[in-house]
Amino acid sequence: MKVAKIYSLEDIRIEDMPTPEVGPGEALIRMKVCGLCTSDMIPWYVARKVPAVLGHEPVGVVVKVGRDAVGFQKGDPVFVHHHAPCFTCRLCRRGFFSLCKVWKASHLVPGGLAEFVKIPAHNLKYDTLKLPEGMSFEDGSLIEPLACSVKALKRARVRSGDIVLVIGLGIMGQLNALLARHYGARMVFGADLVPYRLEKVLSLGADAAVDVSKEDLAERVRGLTDGLMADVVIVGPGSLEAMRSGLSCAGRGGTVMFFTPSGPEERLEINPHDLYFNEVTLMTSYSCGPYDTREAMELIGQGIVSAERLVTHRFPLEETAEGFKKAKEAGASLKTLIVMDGEG
Repeated sequence: MKVAKIYSLEDIRIEDMPTPEVGPGEALIRMKVCGLCTSDMIPWYVARKVPAVLGHEPVGVVVKVGRDAVGFQKGDPVFVHHHAPCFTCRLCRRGFFSLCKVWKASHLVPGGLAEFVKIPAHNLKYDTLKLPEGMSFEDGSLIEPLACSVKALKRARVRSGDIVLVIGLGIMGQLNALLARHYGARMVFGADLVPYRLEKVLSLGADAAVDVSKEDLAERVRGLTDGLMADVVIVGPGSLEAMRSGLSCAGRGGTVMFFTPSGPEERLEINPHDLYFNEVTLMTSYSCGPYDTREAMELIGQGIVSAERLVTHRFPLEETAEGFKKAKEAGASLKTLIVMDGEG
């Protein structure tokens, strides 16, 4: 089978690899669509993994089911989460699935950027979902990224009547803005420096879009809120500048959510005095768990999020390198998909 193997963000090769054999409790899918994740564009993050077949937003059709595999059969269209927790360890019992050792160790074989993917028994049992009738493969490929937004906004406790600021309006920022509105936010603002993204968030229902290359974000938010500032700030970029900006925009009793990590060597200076007396909560959110993927699939099924509104570019597996280039551009693009041919 063909795979796209990443040696670096500048070195992506189409190679041949044996199609995985299916063992007890496992399944093999023919890939249909795999989204390119924003995290796979972060150089230091990718450097930890390569060489590897990446791709963790996969949707495909079951072509083979191993002995003792329950609940799936040939022909089923499925979304597969690349990690699945044990549900029994202390971290899982506390709801921190993405910190579970089993979750971290679980993986797909070889990864979503391949013609075929083997679903290990643990992943098949605990976080593989049949797509509902009528849901397209492209819509299904948005389950994992949307699930990350579901987790983050629930952790940030976005609620009815909130003022929400989303900094960074790539695909995840757009999802965060859409979801904030769905969860009842009274006002949703977006901030970026790319005109296409600013226009897009407005078209999706945001109340204001701030071009941070032209305006001071904190001052604009102050004006938009009559001095209240934001109840919840979702900081998308992993830059210290964006994080500092997010902290400056939080109102009293507000929450600042860091959605993306900084580099491992970077350090952020904060003012604990102001955090304390304004009771500002600083939070992070890493990946997503099985309850988040199920909620995400329901939201997509309800039409809250759709590929039609968010997918801007599609490339065949053979042009994965071009897909990565497009996904890295901060231009007139949002979501890039790798679309595979072939019948299930």
